[in-house]
Amino acid sequence: MSSSSGEESDLSDSEIFEFKEKPYEELRKGKLKVKGPNGSLRCPFCAGKKKQDYKYKDLLQHATGVGKGSANRSAKQKANHLALAKYLETDLVNEAEPIPKRAVTPERSESEKDELFFWPWTGIFVNVSKETANGRSPDDKEYWLKKFSLYMPLEVKLFCDNQATVSEAVVRFNSDWTGFKGAMEFEKSFEASHCSKQEWKSHRDCPGPNLYGWVAREDDYIAEGALGEYLREKGELKTISDLIKEETQGRKEVVANLANEIDMKNENLDELQTKFNLNTLSLRQMLAEKDMLHRSFFEGVLDAESRKMQRLAREHVQKVLLEQEMLSLELESKKKKLDSWGRELNKREALTEREKQKLDEEKKQNDVRNSALQMASVEQRKADVNVLRLVEEQKREKEEALKKILELERDIDAKQKLEMEIAELKGKLEVMKHLGGNDDAAVQNKIKEMNEELKDKMEEMDGMESLNQTLLLKERQSNDELQDARRTLKEGLLEVLSSARAHIGIKRMGEIDSKAFQNALKQKFPNQEAEIKAVELLSLWQEKIKDPDWHPFKTIMIDESNVERVIDENDEELGKLKQELGDEIYDAVTVALKEIEEYNPSGRYAIPELWNFKEGRKATLKEVISYIFKQLKTQKRKRG
Repeated sequence: MSSSSGEESDLSDSEIFEFKEKPYEELRKGKLKVKGPNGSLRCPFCAGKKKQDYKYKDLLQHATGVGKGSANRSAKQKANHLALAKYLETDLVNEAEPIPKRAVTPERSESEKDELFFWPWTGIFVNVSKETANGRSPDDKEYWLKKFSLYMPLEVKLFCDNQATVSEAVVRFNSDWTGFKGAMEFEKSFEASHCSKQEWKSHRDCPGPNLYGWVAREDDYIAEGALGEYLREKGELKTISDLIKEETQGRKEVVANLANEIDMKNENLDELQTKFNLNTLSLRQMLAEKDMLHRSFFEGVLDAESRKMQRLAREHVQKVLLEQEMLSLELESKKKKLDSWGRELNKREALTEREKQKLDEEKKQNDVRNSALQMASVEQRKADVNVLRLVEEQKREKEEALKKILELERDIDAKQKLEMEIAELKGKLEVMKHLGGNDDAAVQNKIKEMNEELKDKMEEMDGMESLNQTLLLKERQSNDELQDARRTLKEGLLEVLSSARAHIGIKRMGEIDSKAFQNALKQKFPNQEAEIKAVELLSLWQEKIKDPDWHPFKTIMIDESNVERVIDENDEELGKLKQELGDEIYDAVTVALKEIEEYNPSGRYAIPELWNFKEGRKATLKEVISYIFKQLKTQKRKRG
């Protein structure tokens, strides 16, 4: 023990910091040794412990943990270890391992750091009316949640004016950095539409049909009225710097607690090591006694007492071996737990720095998105002009194709009528041949006239056949043009037809409906775990549908001449799917199988198709063109 251990009475907690100066001076003068002969570090106040070979970081952690100390540590031990921690940080700092350099984060502007936001993050939107709600009721909270779902809101709160009409509302977001990101994107979307807080102040007397929105700040918090009272009741004003400091302080406290727990684990580990050494010594003594007993046995000392001692020795050895094994298992468990605490501590130290970097990167990305939004607006106007021209061309080509089809139908009717006249004329000619003989002049003249008429009809029939072939060729060309038009609409207008609320759009035939998996699995698992499992199972069954070796179909006879391929309900894979995951997922998979069998049985991959979602069928070209015209008119009205 050190020279300071001669004190008979421990110090009170109030004298710890004053007393630590004495052992600190003894450490500096070299009276208490910290560095060993081989360059390793040791604790001079824990000389009885077996572990005396520390790295700088571990010894500093040990000294700090004991100095802050648990209840079973005396004040004197705490003071000694605080002196050791001070000596390591002041005089042996060159023994520390080099610390990896952290990445330099870009500085924020002072105005941005000190700007007061309302926290938890909340957005405000005003000029709420039936017109800005697209014809819906202004007090429909579900509509506003769906409208702003891109920013992941938690709740919408509506406020009424003096006429009991909804005029303004707030949107609550998560209180973490994800919520801050959503709130800022919410504000940026209104700024990009020129409907920010500044525009609202400028156009408040005549706001028009636009919705205005921004993130709640200091002036909203102190404002009079229902909105200001709500904000003062539900939250407070904070700056970004305040939030970062609070979060950093919380992490430091967690790190300190973890350091204390690790030190306590080290103490327990040392105690277990001491027990282990004592049991090992006892075992060696038992083994020596066993050897002596064996020698006595072979020398002929086989009396009852000797056998009794031998039996007791064996039992004792077995008991010691069992205790040693249990201690070894407990020691290994403590070591693993200690390693886990160490890894978690390192992870938490790096987490704060990464989140700061992530916040700065998100701010840069927001600036890039703002500039990209302006460019996208110009490109959208160009795309509208091209779409309108394409739709006009497709409409004109369709009208020409319909005219050709009607003309072909008229020619076919005329051809059929001419064929009937020729058949009738041939019948009359046969009758005339059988009525009169060769000497009947009147009959012969009539037959001659009918032969000439028949010849004229046949020539006319040949002309009609030639015209019919020409029209059939034109019809085939028109049909090809219509198919090309459908392909062009599917490829070029995918964005126009992919709105979540559209009843005309693109459906991938043979692709499983993901909603069925999400709805079924949310009933069995928490939301986050259900989404992950839904993605995994959906991917698995989509790949199974693409497998050309799996054909869960059977052929049934409709009548004597017709057969049909249907889903084989006895298929082992489908039966297992229905039993484990339920009817909803089973129906979604079988629908995708039927579609792939109908649209692409050889390639077995999903095919895009123009689809009428309202009626659940393939959309006609007329429906698609009508829908596009309606969308373009709607967009023009919004811009106007």
